[in-house]
Amino acid sequence: MIHSLTFPQAVNLAMATEMKADPSVFVFGVDVPDHKRTFGSGAGLLEKFGTRRFFGSPLSESAATGIAVGAALAGLRPIHVHARSDFLLLAMNQLCNMAAIKSYVSNGTESVPLTVRALIGRSWGQGPQHSKAMHGVLAHFPGLKVVLPSSPQEGYSLLRAAIRDPNPVIVFEHRWLYDVTGDVDDAQIGPLEGAKVVREGRDVTLVGVSWMTVECLQAATILARAGVSAEVVDVRAARPLDAETIRGSAGKTGYLVVADNDWLWGGVSAEIVAQVVEGGVFLQGLVRLGFAPCPCPTTRVLEQLFYPSAREIVRSVERMLGRPAMDLSGDVFNAYGQKFKGPF
Repeated sequence: MIHSLTFPQAVNLAMATEMKADPSVFVFGVDVPDHKRTFGSGAGLLEKFGTRRFFGSPLSESAATGIAVGAALAGLRPIHVHARSDFLLLAMNQLCNMAAIKSYVSNGTESVPLTVRALIGRSWGQGPQHSKAMHGVLAHFPGLKVVLPSSPQEGYSLLRAAIRDPNPVIVFEHRWLYDVTGDVDDAQIGPLEGAKVVREGRDVTLVGVSWMTVECLQAATILARAGVSAEVVDVRAARPLDAETIRGSAGKTGYLVVADNDWLWGGVSAEIVAQVVEGGVFLQGLVRLGFAPCPCPTTRVLEQLFYPSAREIVRSVERMLGRPAMDLSGDVFNAYGQKFKGPF
């Protein structure tokens, strides 16, 4: 069945469907059962499934993640919600030294079917403490799967596949997606790998990670006014990374823009470019876009400079192709930032 859902409604449907089908699935995390229910993504789940399967945890990411890993090893399927992905740093030992390696060190006899939902991205006044993306860090470790939905459909499909997977999966959800509405096919589940061409083109390849896929699509629409045909590829998963699809598109166009929702140095954008080039693709032009190389500023004006948007993608393509600068005065950028009410 096709539903028109907001992103949090899609996530909610995914969790409710899996919780109904499998009594071993439960959801917990800091402030999970409060009145906001993680921006609405947990609406109604406490009432449907009770406090044994939908509950809050103390403000101790390290301890709570350890409980989640232990529960997964004991045969349950926890969904651990981290409303601020920055504090996954406090759970690195549990995720990278325990969950990630358990299947390997047990010769496949034990698994950790743990799903971590971590919220990332902009709002207002986040500052350096609440703005880190973390997908590049966690994708570095074998044994962890790292996925980044860019639409309500992907939020639903990737989360359901993550819950069913026998391995630990980190699902990074961008805050601005929570104001996006789209069609969701409730029969579509996963997969947890494979990039997707979401708009075909011939002149330049725009590769988006997480929210940057949305920015790439806006940039492609703007560039079309100048006769530039941009192909947009949604990465979907940082680990496992589908370099083949990206190489195929970049090889066709010869020009590549990788827009990541993270810092560039040592990140997923660097890995994408490395795998494209190592695969023998000859590029006539290459640009990477991501966070400014500094901690995130708190003020709105500086925050706008810290994060790239469709505007920067358009300008990068114009310079790369030797095109004149378009008049963008009538275009609205960062519109979803005006909708976000925060604070986190």
